[in-house]
Amino acid sequence: EGQLQASGGGLVQAGGSLRLSCAASGFPFDDYAMAWFRQAPGKEREGVLCISSSDGRIYYADSVKGRFTISSDNAKNTVYLQMNSLKPEDTAVYYCAADWPRGSCYSGSYYLWKYDYWGQGTLVTVSS
Repeated sequence: EGQLQASGGGLVQAGGSLRLSCAASGFPFDDYAMAWFRQAPGKEREGVLCISSSDGRIYYADSVKGRFTISSDNAKNTVYLQMNSLKPEDTAVYYCAADWPRGSCYSGSYYLWKYDYWGQGTLVTVSS
């Protein structure tokens, strides 16, 4: 059974940076797509970035382009979300999710039901 462990959330001032980590276990760390979602209070869960291991393509939501990046370290079975220039509206619980096997980012359409494994979420709070 695959598992994802998200970590790295915390409190940061507007304009600051944070790096979230998502450690995967229980499934081969290849042929996957890994995405980061977030859910702010009272709002629906939304996808923000996705990386596909098959071709290395990355998909960004418009709200985070130029500020957030995603990367993977296959030796550590870990995907990272680097968040720069944070804004108060980035405040949310951040979740990592894996689509495996034959993972796909679905061309940047974040279909929640397509992801097989989810991390527990880590809270990011950006103060103004």
